[in-house]
Amino acid sequence: MDALAGGPFGWFCAGVTVLFGVTVLCVAKRSPAEKANVLVWRLLPASLGLLCVAALGAGGGLAVFCGTCLVSSAYLGSRALLPVGDKAVLVTGSDTGIGHALAKYLDNLGFVVFAGVLNKDGPGAEELRRTCSRRLSLLQLDITNATQVKEAYLKVSEKVQNTGLWGVVNNAGVLGFPADGELLPMSTYRRCMEVNFFGAVEVSKTFLPLLRKSQGRLVNMSSMAGGIPLPRYAAYGASKAALSMFSGVMRQELSKWGIKVAAIHPSGFRTGIQGTSDLWDKQEKELMENLPADTRQDYGEDYLLGLKDYLLHMPAYCDADLSPVLSAILHALLAKRPQGLYTPGRGAYVPLCIFCYFPLWFYDFFIGKMLSTESVPRVLRTSEAESKNL
Repeated sequence: MDALAGGPFGWFCAGVTVLFGVTVLCVAKRSPAEKANVLVWRLLPASLGLLCVAALGAGGGLAVFCGTCLVSSAYLGSRALLPVGDKAVLVTGSDTGIGHALAKYLDNLGFVVFAGVLNKDGPGAEELRRTCSRRLSLLQLDITNATQVKEAYLKVSEKVQNTGLWGVVNNAGVLGFPADGELLPMSTYRRCMEVNFFGAVEVSKTFLPLLRKSQGRLVNMSSMAGGIPLPRYAAYGASKAALSMFSGVMRQELSKWGIKVAAIHPSGFRTGIQGTSDLWDKQEKELMENLPADTRQDYGEDYLLGLKDYLLHMPAYCDADLSPVLSAILHALLAKRPQGLYTPGRGAYVPLCIFCYFPLWFYDFFIGKMLSTESVPRVLRTSEAESKNL
């Protein structure tokens, strides 16, 4: 403790440390729920400050202490959430999956929720009526229908009036039939773009005047496939990549209005987006009918018919617990300093890092091993067999 007693810097460090600690205790007293968070992330730097002064001397101790405080303050700033109050949020695609769970989750937290559903008389809408509070309002909202989007805007405007709408969560989306990009009919590409991109843009543009009033949040539900190339997701991934780019540009442009924009890139979660067996049969039939004869011959019937098996096995590799996604969306809606990109779920960030920082050949090798399938097109099987015989 010689450094403490040896000069004014030492006493200055000690004084600042004590003052910092007292301030933190006052904050903890006002917010008991945050006490553990405060004690860990604010008292720890204060204690380190005293230790640094003792070990490094006044100058070094002050430098380390200030640096630690800056890091902890930045972390706490990103963790601090605004109160829910009477904040109103629009969620599209609330019939099933993440949108359905999010509408319930936000309603339970006290938000005024506008749940946009594709079918106002469907089972998903009925469950929301039965289980949620009267704060939740159901909106008939096909986001590809400009008339329904405008009608939803008028209904929301009437309810929120001068307070504006705090948040818009563009969650509605379609997967399409996962298959090699060459095999997918153009209708699949158009449908994915129409719902996943153009629909989200239409909703965003329509409701932005209400977000400006509240200086609120725009949250776009993209996908891991929107940030990295994944086999069999050419149509879906392209539409989500477009949505992610739209989110990034809007984040920059809308900051001058005080509106914060975030994109969510979850990994595999069990949401039911792949659809029903009837839908698979319809999409498989459409795919088969639109294939040129030579393409069909090269891939082979067994390969083409095996594509549906991929859909059948998808849920087994997906997480049924949606809480990481819901927590990410809540943070995007309420954090004082939300992130521009969230990657909830196991393994969502690892492929993105490999794609961004490693050579592309390594990324392709990694994804090929991670998503390897036993199915091989007929021509390639034949060529491989002939090579072995030679």
